[in-house]
Amino acid sequence: MKPQVLQLNPILIPAANEQLAARYTVHKFFEIADQAAWLREHGSAIEAVITGGHTGIQRAMLEQLPALKVVAVNGVGTDAVDLAYCRERGLPVTATLGALTEDVADLAIGLLIAACRNIAAGDRFVRDGQWELHPQPSAIPLARRFSGMNIGIVGMGRVGRAVATRAAAFGCPIRYTDLRRMDDLSYEFVADLRELARASDALVLCAAADKAEGIVDAAVLDALGPQGFLVNVARGRLVNETDLVAAIEGGRIAGVGLDVFVDEPRVPQTLRDSDRTTLQAHRASATWETRGAMAQMVLDSVAQALAGERPAMSLTT
Repeated sequence: MKPQVLQLNPILIPAANEQLAARYTVHKFFEIADQAAWLREHGSAIEAVITGGHTGIQRAMLEQLPALKVVAVNGVGTDAVDLAYCRERGLPVTATLGALTEDVADLAIGLLIAACRNIAAGDRFVRDGQWELHPQPSAIPLARRFSGMNIGIVGMGRVGRAVATRAAAFGCPIRYTDLRRMDDLSYEFVADLRELARASDALVLCAAADKAEGIVDAAVLDALGPQGFLVNVARGRLVNETDLVAAIEGGRIAGVGLDVFVDEPRVPQTLRDSDRTTLQAHRASATWETRGAMAQMVLDSVAQALAGERPAMSLTT
């Protein structure tokens, strides 16, 4: 009899789903109508859970899965998982750390260039037929050069370092802040976030910071200033969205590039309407290459745990 796996979120890579189906009896929880009743009847047989960073899994569900041997998160965020309880229980929780780095860093730079050069607004100008109506060069405001900008990076983990490497290739001086100075980095460390914003032409948020909230507030945005840009490819809640909306409305910052938001998929109307915003639907890792690598890491974690091994990507055991 195949081990039973509870899948809380879909995986979009067909080959991964085929491998899961070949190895295990997979129950797609997101397709079950009466989930509470299903758990009461079948929870005791589940040996592995596959979930996403946003969905996670909380103690109430974990307690209904006594045979569980692994929680495999298809993502890097684990703040929605009750890690403390999993540690108490000796239950491995894995994440796809490292798989997302290159694509997230690519999008961060893409969002910054798009924000500086008004790429999204220019695209709409052409698509909406406005170029034909207003062919004069002054119809579109001049943009901001990205090359050589002073870049401040919040969070110098894998993604922050990858962003720094890319920005440095454009001749950008790099400064950063984190919980501590990184001895292996030559970039300037700035302990205070407001001071970093004041010294930066663009602030790029790359911090995992699962417990941080609203650290980019009105004071930080004012320090960044009316010529400054903000990019967030980390966590939506790192930004005080009310303060950000006010800064955009008041012209207190030049522009933003956002892949994440506080209350996804709900995005404030001001951010949706402004020509100074470049927005994505939390898709920094959404390439075939990265999602395929993530899916393989999930498959490996489940296989290792069910074979009685400690999963290589375990964060709790």
